[in-house]
Amino acid sequence: MSGISRTDATEREGTSWYRDVMPDGRTHTGPPSSFLADCPARLATEILSDKWAALVLFGLGQGARRHSELVGLVGGISRKVLTQTLRRLQGYGLVDRRTGPARSVEYRLTELGSTLVGPIEALNDWAKDHGGAVADAQEARETA
Repeated sequence: MSGISRTDATEREGTSWYRDVMPDGRTHTGPPSSFLADCPARLATEILSDKWAALVLFGLGQGARRHSELVGLVGGISRKVLTQTLRRLQGYGLVDRRTGPARSVEYRLTELGSTLVGPIEALNDWAKDHGGAVADAQEARETA
C-alpha cells in the first residue's frame, strides 16, 4: 500500500484490524476500509466493473476456450472488445493465453483468475434472484 503506513495488526472478533496512517497524518483504525484509495477492494471493483470482464471470466471458469468460442458465448461482445478485455485480464494476471498446435490460441484462467469464479457465481445468483426487482424498479422510475 503506497503512501499508507500500517501498524498494530491485531485480531478482533475474527477480523484483522489495522491502524492506517495516511500521508496527510489522518488515521483509520479498524478493518481495512474499502473507502481508502489504496484498498485492494478498489482493485477488485475496477476489474469487475468493466462491462465484459465478469462475463469473460465466468465463461473461462467453465474451461479453456478459443477466441471464437468466447465471442459466441458472450452475447453482444465484438471481437475487438473481447481482445481488449482478454489483454486487460492478462495484464492483471487473471487470464493466460496459450498457443497450441497449428498456432491455435486458447485462453484459460490462471490460478489467481480461478479465485474469482466463486464471487462471480455469487453475483450471477444475486442477479437471478433479484434481477426482476431491479427491472421493476427501473420501469417504475421511467413511468413516474
